[in-house]
Amino acid sequence: MENSADYLTPHLVSGARILDIGSGPGSITIDLARRVAPGPVIGIEPVEAIVETATTAIPGDVDNVCFETGDVYALAHDDASFDIVHAHQVLQHLREPVTALREMRRVLRPGGVLAVRDADYGGMIWAPEIPALTNWMKIYQEMGVQLGVEPNAGRHLLGWTMAAGFETIEPGASVWTYATPEQRSFWAGTWAERVVASDFASHAVGMGLATKADLIKISEAWRVWEREPSGFFLIPNTEILGWR
Repeated sequence: MENSADYLTPHLVSGARILDIGSGPGSITIDLARRVAPGPVIGIEPVEAIVETATTAIPGDVDNVCFETGDVYALAHDDASFDIVHAHQVLQHLREPVTALREMRRVLRPGGVLAVRDADYGGMIWAPEIPALTNWMKIYQEMGVQLGVEPNAGRHLLGWTMAAGFETIEPGASVWTYATPEQRSFWAGTWAERVVASDFASHAVGMGLATKADLIKISEAWRVWEREPSGFFLIPNTEILGWR
């Protein structure tokens, strides 16, 4: 949680009710639950299999968290039911981020806090400049256009939050860096696999943005970058706190 939701820490108080949207494997959600116990924390995902995986990962000493399937555009919760609504790296994947933010605002109690954080792919920098990685970014950006989503969500978070009706907003930013051998191994390993065996791969080929051979070259380039002692990757993240 420290490298992903630290900006929210001052607002985590015992007893707070939290809705964590796009909770994924549940690691951040469970950390939130520990911080606000005995307050209830609910994590939602649209895919049942992800919910089941997160549920099995709940530690035995945490009894104030649960995971459920849910639709960010139609949350199955009453108006003004949560003290905090949190969404980490979610809005970049949505075709209607402002609509989703309005729904998040609906379930916040008066005085409740929205906390959203998203990366900005267009602001990412890396070294050395390997041509295949430049092609990776080009493919990712064009894929976002064709899917109708925004890879550069970070720069839009403030405007989206304002458009959703939040008037009191505290914008901020932080970065992730991958530069040590361990960090490079994690980041390169993630993408070396993802570009050849994930929705990224199937979309890239299906949309005519890359061939399978192109994707193999990109995967290999990630491993080249990983082995480079001076390899460096920086990801800017925008962080927004908004009050209902």
